[in-house]
Amino acid sequence: MIALIVAKAKNNVIGKDNQLIWHLPEDLKHFKALTTGHIIIMGRKTLESLPCKLPNREHWVVTRQEGYVPPYEGVRIFHSPEEALDAAQQVDDTVYCIGGAELYGAMLPMADRLYVTELEDSFDGDAVFPVIDETVFKKTAEEKRQPTADHGGFAFVTYDRIRR
Repeated sequence: MIALIVAKAKNNVIGKDNQLIWHLPEDLKHFKALTTGHIIIMGRKTLESLPCKLPNREHWVVTRQEGYVPPYEGVRIFHSPEEALDAAQQVDDTVYCIGGAELYGAMLPMADRLYVTELEDSFDGDAVFPVIDETVFKKTAEEKRQPTADHGGFAFVTYDRIRR
């Protein structure tokens, strides 16, 4: 299964200046619970935005840069989403694309499932998640979270590709 996992604002913004805009500890725990033990595929800028390699996950990067040397040991490099997915599906039942915006756009047509943390607020940003076409993906689960002093409300939403 190919899954995209993302936290997005109401206006589909996912980041600014190669960083997350918000801090939601519950979302980070959700991300960790889903992706631990699996391959995570990301773009070069997303890898470079991480403070370190995330434990217990294989880090695979898609980049157009020939000869790219990642900042961490053990990162596998690919030069197309298709190349990374073909290799990943030989190794892992579930593969997660964790961003950024350009890679989400490239992998959305191949995705089986979307794990989306949907924030109720809108934010100013320069990275945007593609619009989810509800004729292609159906909402199959939703867990709402109430606003707190630190953040507005949000929901963990799962979308599955509609098979015809």
